Amino acid sequence: MRFTPALFNHTEALLSELLRSTFPADLVVSRYFRQNRELGHADRGFVAEAVYSVLRRKRSLAARCGDDVTSRRLVLATLACVQGLNRRELDLVLNEVEGKWLAQAKAIRLEDLPPAVRLDLPDWLYETLSTEFAATELEALAIGLNQSAPLDLRTNPLKIEREAVLARLNADGLAAVACRYSPLGIRLVGKPSISRHPLFVDGSFEVQDEGSQLLGFLVQPKRGEMVADFCAGAGGKTLLLGALMRSQGRLYAFDVAEKRLAKLKPRLARSGLSNVHPVRIESENDIKIKRLAGKLDRVLVDAPCSGLGTLRRNPDLKWRQSPESVAELTIKQAAILHAASVLVKKGGRLVYATCSLLAAENDVLVSAFLAAHPEFVSLPAAEVLSKQAIEIDCDPNGGERLRLLPQRHGTDGFFAAVMERQ
Repeated sequence: MRFTPALFNHTEALLSELLRSTFPADLVVSRYFRQNRELGHADRGFVAEAVYSVLRRKRSLAARCGDDVTSRRLVLATLACVQGLNRRELDLVLNEVEGKWLAQAKAIRLEDLPPAVRLDLPDWLYETLSTEFAATELEALAIGLNQSAPLDLRTNPLKIEREAVLARLNADGLAAVACRYSPLGIRLVGKPSISRHPLFVDGSFEVQDEGSQLLGFLVQPKRGEMVADFCAGAGGKTLLLGALMRSQGRLYAFDVAEKRLAKLKPRLARSGLSNVHPVRIESENDIKIKRLAGKLDRVLVDAPCSGLGTLRRNPDLKWRQSPESVAELTIKQAAILHAASVLVKKGGRLVYATCSLLAAENDVLVSAFLAAHPEFVSLPAAEVLSKQAIEIDCDPNGGERLRLLPQRHGTDGFFAAVMERQ
């Protein structure tokens, strides 16, 4: 695709909106494209990738901008220093002063910048992660989080085998390979538009990160069981759980947000599942939940969290979260986990998961829960997955919990703990 001044102007305009907005980046980007329908698929891809590149590397790019940190200079810096556009291409939009500045900006060496700036992390997050990861691992993690996430699909086993989907996608010119860990996962090369593909339309596959898919296999629901997805959201994991249950038994999809559950309905219709029951609740203490106390075989708690494991997709989160927001989240997470645990019957399984990298939302919270609930014991995540022919290095430190990291596993950052009620 040819770089043009018009594309540059759209990129600058969208970035200016993003930097002013208090809304999540994906919502702002979607709204901008709806308002500018003249942009084709390739144009939208260029603009989106450029603004997300700025959000990923805002600190190091700002260091290149010096005292004049503007949307325009941030875009120029990312196009030249991150995305590799050459000077001849950029001369279409550069004036003489900017040309001299850009040459100086490109000459700045990242290794000369402070570590948090070089790794494009806010100071508080860099300091927190420094206590949890060795320096070399933290650097690899930051580099992994600054990459663009691949597009992963999850095959619907009620409708089709993974090999058939792979064959069809490749025949249609969409380069696709089997995911490394998930038996249902497919990874596409590039970011093709798949929303109108016949196999998406008929529910043969859904878009879902491979790491998110593995959470369903940790729950390991069986046909005929009673299961709950406690924080169902738009239902990606709900659909997976229902498929693993072969649409037999009863699967509750709880969420406090009517809008999120509404997004589940068309996906549910495509999926062919008949055992899913979406239920809007007022809070984790809703009477609808209390009526099910001690009755469920398996409960998944994919808790609302900081989302810092998803920075490949949502780079704005690292600039939006703070120590204070994380502290508020941990209070909510502890309350939700306790409420969900009440549903689990004796011998039943409880899986707590987040897409966070922080111990406060993960190990610390789970350890406190187990200390306060001696009726629950921890199960080794690696063993649970191995029994389903999924071999994965769950925890480099030899622990029992699942820790997925982009630089190790090629997935979003996920944490999960598997527990059983004695």
